[in-house]
Amino acid sequence: MKRTFTRAVAPFVRAELDKAREAGNAGDPAQAFRHLERAHVVGQASTYWHVKVHGLMFLWALRQHAPGEAVGQVIRTVGAATKTALGLVPEGNTGGANVSPFRRMPVEPELAAMIRKARAGH
Repeated sequence: MKRTFTRAVAPFVRAELDKAREAGNAGDPAQAFRHLERAHVVGQASTYWHVKVHGLMFLWALRQHAPGEAVGQVIRTVGAATKTALGLVPEGNTGGANVSPFRRMPVEPELAAMIRKARAGH
């Protein structure tokens, strides 16, 4: 099931990652991080996507010279790699160091629809 979810959610996560890259290339780091957060929410039930997005958030932090965010992403990457497969992820958490890694958060309706479609295998 997890492998199926990873494949099914891939287009949604990749779309957000593409938007993050575009915003970064346009010189809008805040918008780039916002799309990384959206990718995190959508893909966090997949170990692959969860770890990948935290890695990209870490690289974003390095480019922005944000040491607090970088350290937070190292911690979150370890958590994503070790806890996701066990289902120990707080739904809706945006993944940034400005939020507790244990805090559940509301999921935007648009993102919730993406997650539902991926869980249904569409």
